[in-house]
Amino acid sequence: MMNGDKKDTSASASGRERADWTLRQKLGQMVMCGFDGTAPTEGILRLIREYRLGGIIYFRRNIGRAAEVAELSRRLREANDALGGPPLWIAVDQEGGMVARVDREVALAPGNMALGAAGKPELTYEAARISGVELRQMGINLNFAPCVDVNNNPANPVVGVRSFGENPELVASLGAAAARGYQEVGVSACAKHFPGHGDTAADSHHELPLVPHSRERLEQVELPPFRSAILAGVDAIMTAHVRFPACDPGGVPATLSPAILGGLLRKELGYKGVIVTDCLEMNAISQTVGVGRGAVLAVAAGADMVLVSHREDRQVEALEALYTAVESGELPMARIDEAVGRILRAKIWREEVWRQTEAAGVRLVGDEASCRWVEETAERCVTLVRAEPGALPLRADAPTLVVWPEVRRSTEVDEVIPQELTLGWALAPYVADVCEMVIGTEPTAAEQAAVLAAARGGRLQIVAGVYNAAFALGQASLVQALAALPGATVTAVALRNPYDLLAMPQVHAYAACYENRPPMLLAAAKVLAGRVPPQGRLPVSLSAEYPAGWGMDSLQ
Repeated sequence: MMNGDKKDTSASASGRERADWTLRQKLGQMVMCGFDGTAPTEGILRLIREYRLGGIIYFRRNIGRAAEVAELSRRLREANDALGGPPLWIAVDQEGGMVARVDREVALAPGNMALGAAGKPELTYEAARISGVELRQMGINLNFAPCVDVNNNPANPVVGVRSFGENPELVASLGAAAARGYQEVGVSACAKHFPGHGDTAADSHHELPLVPHSRERLEQVELPPFRSAILAGVDAIMTAHVRFPACDPGGVPATLSPAILGGLLRKELGYKGVIVTDCLEMNAISQTVGVGRGAVLAVAAGADMVLVSHREDRQVEALEALYTAVESGELPMARIDEAVGRILRAKIWREEVWRQTEAAGVRLVGDEASCRWVEETAERCVTLVRAEPGALPLRADAPTLVVWPEVRRSTEVDEVIPQELTLGWALAPYVADVCEMVIGTEPTAAEQAAVLAAARGGRLQIVAGVYNAAFALGQASLVQALAALPGATVTAVALRNPYDLLAMPQVHAYAACYENRPPMLLAAAKVLAGRVPPQGRLPVSLSAEYPAGWGMDSLQ
């Protein structure tokens, strides 16, 4: 938490610094932008140079090897420091698990729902601390994590396993632990998406979702994790492009709502840190009020920093729109100074925390001890939901058919990368003869026919990985067809969405892994082979038979 004499000194220093700043220098601190490539582009350098840009956001398009990321950060910081201004925020969405922009040469921690299945705040804290140290060594000092949305809608297309679960108390506890873990090693944490994106059935990347619940319900479900994060001293909170009529009857999305940002978050919840918007290029904003107007309305509502992740023309549009709004009197100068002051206090204090952490000695990126911790923690997350007698453990001497759903379609949240390490790779040490067949997450008729032919060929011990099969019924129908084969034993392994069981209730065994990252695949293989006991508990309810908190303790 930012407190004590050092915080006060930093605050006064930041005030003296900006006394001589121009309006454009102040507004530049309030905008964060992205760019293409693993080297600084002339466009992003120009924004730093001419607009005194306050922050950069990395996506997978910017990520190479760890040393290359560190070099990219160094060059960006060098360009910023040459101007004599405050530190540059370099941000990333490193939530863990399925949403991790940096996933090579690091100790990639389990994602939120996997950690929710483990249910231990101390594990979530340590996952964030390890990740924070690695991010800082690569020059990244702001993480847009943790996601503290309460996922109680199985149809949610954008949050899902990014949530710790459906229980507000669990989400609040683990979210606060994650914020502390990041910030205690000098990385600003950002709780998102305020006031809650968990109970939507629409994706704000594409449209403007609605949460229709009463204020009483929001107090019970959506708001407790944010209250907990505020008490933990979280440096930043990200807004949701979602409508909450109970808070703003006019239907204005939270990002643009004075009632939600200035009223609910600032006045009622007492939040004093940085409010940052989700990306204004998402359709919920860009295709309604537009990016430039959205930036002005967001700042007027109470946002301190606006995020424009992709197009340079839209980034300039936002910067110029803010300038025009101040010059015309629409945005008061006091609102700008207030926002810049919050941003500088967070930046300067975290730099001091990192200097202290670094001086005390820290582990290297992807060091052996951290990777071992991740592997052991993954074993505590795998949840065995059902297993008929005799279905598990897998027979070591039986030929095994493994179905691997290859993710081929990119989304805004999860940038798809080629994955050489598969479920078959993880199971190979434990069964005698593995035949792995690759299908798409939307399997073709030919792919389904080939898998069924292989199963009929005598491979009747079947392990079927499923990936969001509740939204891709081709996968579900294939697994059901496999389970119907005479003599077949089918174990389904949910590689993302635990709700997939509802689309294939006939399977003989079902394990939830919450992600398809290598440490979790290794952990799942050990559980299915009987090498380690299942320990995870469902952080969400699948049905009355399998409620939140359910999980088998053994294979029998």
